[in-house]
Parts: sequence; C-alpha cells; structure tokens
Amino acid sequence: MRIGTQISYAGGFAESVADIVELEKAGLDIVSVPEAYSFDAVSQLGYLAAKTERVELASGILQIYTRTPTLTAMTAAGLDFVSDGRFSLGIGASGPQVIEGFHGVRYDAPLGRTREIVEICRQVWRRERVQHDGRHYQIPLPADTGTGLGKPLKLINQPVRERIPIVLASLGPKNVAMTAEIAEGWEPIFFYPEKAADVWGGPLAEGRAKRDPSLGELDVVVGAPLAIGEDVKHMIDWIRPMVALYVGGMGARGKNFYNELACRYGYEAEAKKIQDLYLDGKKEEAAAAVPAELLEAISLIGPAGHVKERLAAYREAGVTTLQVTMLEPGVERRVQLISRLRELLS
Repeated sequence: MRIGTQISYAGGFAESVADIVELEKAGLDIVSVPEAYSFDAVSQLGYLAAKTERVELASGILQIYTRTPTLTAMTAAGLDFVSDGRFSLGIGASGPQVIEGFHGVRYDAPLGRTREIVEICRQVWRRERVQHDGRHYQIPLPADTGTGLGKPLKLINQPVRERIPIVLASLGPKNVAMTAEIAEGWEPIFFYPEKAADVWGGPLAEGRAKRDPSLGELDVVVGAPLAIGEDVKHMIDWIRPMVALYVGGMGARGKNFYNELACRYGYEAEAKKIQDLYLDGKKEEAAAAVPAELLEAISLIGPAGHVKERLAAYREAGVTTLQVTMLEPGVERRVQLISRLRELLS
C-alpha cells in the first residue's frame, strides 16, 4: 500500500512544500494538489516538481469542465515532463456549486464528458493527430460550427510517457463502473472499508469486466485523517466540520452526492438531519450530528494497535494507495507519523 498526502487548499504553500521535501525522505510515495476554487493546482504542481526528486505528484482533482480536453492533456504532459515522469492526472466532475457558481459553466453530462476527455487525452499523449467526433466534444471543430479552418493537429513535443496514469474521482454507481473500466485509478471520498463492497462492489465488478488488461490493476486511492498515539482520540472531532460541510452543505436538498453516499452507508436519518441543520445555518449543530461510528470508520486515529487494525480493514477492502491527512502539526512529528505508518503496514 502506497502512502500519500495532500497539500492544503489554503495558505502556507511554500511551508507545506518544505514539509513534503522532508516527508519524501521519510518514504512518502505520492502527494496531490487539490483544485476547488483555490489557487490553480498546476502552478503548484510545477513548483513541487522542482523541489522534489522521487515522490510522485498528482492533481487531486482537476475539474473536467474548466479546461478543454486537449488543454488537460497538454497540461498533464507538461507536468509529467517537468517531474521526469512522476505525474498522475486526477480529474473529476466536482459539483454544480463550484462549476456553475464559480466558473459560470453549465454542469452537465459528467459521465459522457469524462469518457470523452480520457479518450482525447490518450490520443494527445500518443502524438496522434487529434480527431474526435463525440457527443460533447468535436475536434477539430466542424466547418459548419466555426470558421472551417480547423485541421487535425498533434502535440509538438514528445511526451515522457504516452500513457500518463489517470485517476478518476467518482462516487455514483455508473461513474464508479466507468472508472473501473477506463482509468488507472479510482479516488472515492469518505471510504468506509466495511461497507465499501456493499456500496461499490457491483459497479466495480461491472467496470472491471470491461477493463482493458493493458491498464493494469485499478489503483484504489483513499483518503483518511491520521493521528497515532494514546492521547489522540479527541482529534476525531476535528474532522466533524469537514464531514458536515460535505454531507450538509455541498449541494442542495436532493442534489448532494456526499449526502447520498452517507445514505448509502445506512445513515439516512443522520444525513437528513445534518443537511437540515447545515442549510439552516446551524453548522456547529450539524457537525455534532455526524455519527461517531462514521468518523471512526473513515479515519486512522488512535493507538498504534487500533490504527493497525484499521489498516488491515482498508487493505482487505482493496485500498492500494492511502492518502493521509496528518492532524498533528510540525514537520518532525509528521515525519515520525509517516515512518510509523510504514512500520504498521509492513
């Protein structure tokens, strides 16, 4: 199981990168940079590439609506180039609140668009003259749509790799099935090991049955808050506001993917309560309503023995890359955490 972490959305980027340099020495395998409605991830990934030597880099995630498919491919090839082949392209649909609210772009057909984007990216990386006649993207633009001067072009540069790993962030059954079919990696959120098979087992099996063997085994990339020690149990409450934000506030009633996930885990009543409280502006009450059982299941917080048991559950559920959020401050303590986590995984 690979060990990864994620750079924070907000401030202190240079300091975070300095920490990554030390964590790389301690055995960190991969680091991802998010892109919600913060600074763009690409410039920060380029900075990371220059400051690191071995650790793999990933976008976590680039939103499919905010760049053309060919620009996404060009960007991934460029990041793979400056990192000497260490980049993985993480993409996802995000949600209408960000896409329509911040970018002013219509949020539609996430599955169809994702499939076409993956196809176009791989054409670009193979240096083929890009031609795509899809439902959502037409390249070159048809003559009756534009000037008629467009012609098929291929990437000028020779990419480091013609197959850059693509990791899709997906939650819904159809999206997860597509991910298991076409992507190198899958990145769910709020992964509950003991309930993962019930929620996602069917879609994963459906997608794997159509999977091209050349893609290799699906890399299952799962995030989890991390704190190891006899006196860290209280830190589980630190993640309550974040879970409440997603389950309660990332969407409207009837249109919240994370709320739907909580329901699929069996927390229908709790999910409704969290959402009602959050949308009524009662954020602290919403956080308090998040079930402790859910928080414990999606976290690695507690004594070493407890964390080791949870790691076994994650491994049993098929997790291959563990992306941890280290709750304890200070680079020295975080280096110790990565070293300790690697010991517990051995």
